[in-house]
Amino acid sequence: MNLSKDFTLEEFVRSDTAKRLGIDNTPTELAVAYLILLCHFLLQPVRNHIGKPVRVTSGYRCPKLNAAVSGVSTSQHTEGKAADITVPGMPACDLFDRIITMKEIEFDQIILYKTFVHISFNLGKNRKQILYSKEVSGK
Repeated sequence: MNLSKDFTLEEFVRSDTAKRLGIDNTPTELAVAYLILLCHFLLQPVRNHIGKPVRVTSGYRCPKLNAAVSGVSTSQHTEGKAADITVPGMPACDLFDRIITMKEIEFDQIILYKTFVHISFNLGKNRKQILYSKEVSGK
């Protein structure tokens, strides 16, 4: 199922952990709707702006999978509102910098990790939080 021009549902539900543990990571209809919004308002514009493929390293996580990967219980991944992304050949810090300077998008949170960027979207109200993980900030 295509969520946008360059993103499919399959890449958002793919999980080695789910496969290894036998967890069904099928999203709810509401989560799929949020994934479509995430792609439409954030990920596809980022892909278009950068001009290179954006890889989803962690997308939707059902609550059981989220717990298995030690995700926080309030993770937006469990609602289909967040994705961890990379661009092959581009350092995460460069991807992060490119995204936060894009005036045409609104995000809820963007967090820089050492090897990826976490980005989320809320329909209606986005907090526009720019954050740095402990591994990057040293705090």
